[in-house]
Amino acid sequence: MAEAPRLDVPGAVTAPGTSAPSHTDAPFTPGPRPPAAAPGATDRPAARGADAATGPATTPDRASGGRARAGVRVVPAWLWGVPPVVVLALVFLYPLALVVQQSLTPENGGGAFDAYVSVFASHGFREALGTTVWLAVGATVGCLVLGFALALVIAFVPFPGAKGVAKFIDVFLSFPSFLITLALLFIYGTVGMANGVWSDLTGAADGPFHFLATPWGVLLAEITYFTPFVMRPLLAAFSQLDTAQLEVASSLGARPARIVRRVILPEALPALAAGGSLVLVMCLNEFGIVLFTGAKDVTTLPMLVYGKAILESDYSAACVVAVVNIAISVGLFGLYRVVSKRAGA
Repeated sequence: MAEAPRLDVPGAVTAPGTSAPSHTDAPFTPGPRPPAAAPGATDRPAARGADAATGPATTPDRASGGRARAGVRVVPAWLWGVPPVVVLALVFLYPLALVVQQSLTPENGGGAFDAYVSVFASHGFREALGTTVWLAVGATVGCLVLGFALALVIAFVPFPGAKGVAKFIDVFLSFPSFLITLALLFIYGTVGMANGVWSDLTGAADGPFHFLATPWGVLLAEITYFTPFVMRPLLAAFSQLDTAQLEVASSLGARPARIVRRVILPEALPALAAGGSLVLVMCLNEFGIVLFTGAKDVTTLPMLVYGKAILESDYSAACVVAVVNIAISVGLFGLYRVVSKRAGA
């Protein structure tokens, strides 16, 4: 029986009875090389099959997801500004427009600016405008002087409780203005503590302190209440002042007054300007202090609006005074913003 051929080397057939040629003896015949595998590809057929199976399945998902995200409707940026504008228009702009309209339409008829002419020509308006301006300017100057002196002591004179006083100033800013006026009435009022002590010491029936019902009492109350509004930016400015400048000036023999004038004051000018502008705006519109002091002879623009609208029922004149007051307040507020921006507040 013939012996079947045997395969010893892949691709080589050995005849029966002969030995298979060795690998070293067989001549080398170059053949075509297989293509190089792509980077990251695997030689396992199962893995390539898995990739081939999952590749077509995941690509449409990613493509469909991209189309879904691209199809999302984006809200225009200007549309987000509509709700606050509508609320602002209903709460503020519409009432303001009614005030301006009422000032231009007198109840007794006539031209649009007849109410303005009548109000501007009245002695009461000119007196109220002058009183408002000098009280606001006087209170601002007093707050600047007193606030600068107190801020210097708190910032540069070490004493126990300095931090507590600085924190109390922050709390003081939240107090209502009538509370300060009420405290001054308890001290300097007609039946206040000062008059009571004077009566006890001298036996007089009445004390000498009756200035709260005068413009000076209003001025004192406004300075007392608005001084912390100047101190707060000053303390912030003093906290950023380089103390090495003070030490160098002191080592060179400069006296405290010269150090304050040449070193501290130039650094505090922006904060003083910002705080003074804010106090000027608030004093211009102050109503509660004047009302609670009971100063009947002190008539400011807010008090004139109150008198025209509530006591005299002259709404056209009241709206004219209100428009003038708003115009001055907006102008001063614009000044305050400019000064604050330059001061970095």
